[in-house]
Amino acid sequence: MVDMINSIKIKQAVTEYLGLVIALVCLIAVFSLLTKYFFSATTFITIANQIPSAVLIATGMTYILIIAEIDLSVGSVLGLCGAVVGTAIIKWNMPASVAICIAILAGVLCGLFNGAVSLKWRLPSFIVTLGMLEMARGGAHALSGSQTQYLGSKIDFVASASIYGLSLPFIIAIAIVILAQFVLTKTVFGRYIIAIGTNEEAVRLSGINPKPIKLAVFVFCGLLVSLAAVIDTSRFQSANPNAGIGFELQAIAAAVIGGTSLMGGRGSVISTFLGVLIIAVLNSGLAALGLRDEIKRLITGAVIVAAVIVDYYRTRIKVNQK
Repeated sequence: MVDMINSIKIKQAVTEYLGLVIALVCLIAVFSLLTKYFFSATTFITIANQIPSAVLIATGMTYILIIAEIDLSVGSVLGLCGAVVGTAIIKWNMPASVAICIAILAGVLCGLFNGAVSLKWRLPSFIVTLGMLEMARGGAHALSGSQTQYLGSKIDFVASASIYGLSLPFIIAIAIVILAQFVLTKTVFGRYIIAIGTNEEAVRLSGINPKPIKLAVFVFCGLLVSLAAVIDTSRFQSANPNAGIGFELQAIAAAVIGGTSLMGGRGSVISTFLGVLIIAVLNSGLAALGLRDEIKRLITGAVIVAAVIVDYYRTRIKVNQK
């Protein structure tokens, strides 16, 4: 019986991944036919090296959505952590390694604040993280004086390392995706996360306190955002207080395209990674076609809405089957 259930789960996972892979391949095929130079190793390596921060933030957002919460502050926290790196190096004359550690601590504390306030006073995470969105962005501007801080080669060692053209941040992002997927599917902690998103009250009645688990998820998301900030700061060799604007929407979009439910209880980090790739390929292909920015945003938004509609009907079909 157990083997049969595991077999069914494996088939469902393969089917879900296969659908995303087919969609990704179709996008690549269409843009390769429409543009002359899109299908090339250079294009794919460039896309891969551009998405590490998006992958990390979307991974954290996937965990947040699975527990039926949301974090709207990830973009602003990224900007804050980047400003911390820039300020620590430029104004406080700290080594880059120390500045990175302080930025990671700042991201963890932001995640801790979001989770603690939401859980302590039972406030919707939507409202709490909306407040953090403003506080973190204000903190980024206060630290940097609303100026972009140029760091030059002081921190470029993070993004400059590469293997066969693939940057170290991309390799790190892939490793984190694999680890996060393993934790979600193969550990007790991961099962608790899914159970909480499915029916938190049932988890509580079974004698398990969901609060520490949910708090850990918020902290984990903050940690990944801080790592994304370090990567972006190194990649651009600067700290912009406006960095990360709109990242929360991109992360949610990637997770939803990957099949993560906005209602909680269902999600896959690998599927979210494929969702990030689909968005990245779509944006790159539309740019290669020379479309104006407003047209690109219109098409990307339509794809996101379509993904939400598909998720709605997929959920209804599963409910009817049960």
